[in-house]
Amino acid sequence: MYLDPLDAIWLTVADRIGFRVERSAEVYASTDGKGVMTIGDPSTLDADDCLAQMILHELCHSLIEGEKSIGVPDFGLDNESQRDVIREHACLRLQAWLTDQHGLRQALAPTTDFRIYYDQLPKDPLADEADPATATAKQGAARSANAPWAPHLQEGLAATVKVLRSASDLGAADPASTKPPIWSKLQR
Repeated sequence: MYLDPLDAIWLTVADRIGFRVERSAEVYASTDGKGVMTIGDPSTLDADDCLAQMILHELCHSLIEGEKSIGVPDFGLDNESQRDVIREHACLRLQAWLTDQHGLRQALAPTTDFRIYYDQLPKDPLADEADPATATAKQGAARSANAPWAPHLQEGLAATVKVLRSASDLGAADPASTKPPIWSKLQR
């Protein structure tokens, strides 16, 4: 059975951090608080979504909410009301900060309703003290250097860059696709 290299990288990262990833048409993204992260199957996701980006985003939520949240369904977040919008913004700031270190900010960008917020983040997503999400994002950034996230998250980002750079350097293209390939979004 074929396994996409980026999927393999991020399934391994999730596993090393403590999550088994399952796919389902029943959810977009969810965690059960018992170590299972469920990501929508490809038919339920946006055309720009990839498993790597989806897993990374969920791991950023875990970083924002802290290690204890891993044992709580959906990290204790409510995505059906406005209650946790600031925490979602913090997650996006953290995701931008982590991916910026590897030139992956656009390649692994979220595609949800919050994409506009993400695209408007400044060059240093942790520098905007006027946004209440910044302080929380900084806490998540500090946690990223600790277990269970370290060193796995950084290793996954570095491996992702290698795969995407290899495809880019080769000049790889998908002639059947009208959208640019993910590696075209690498920042060099």
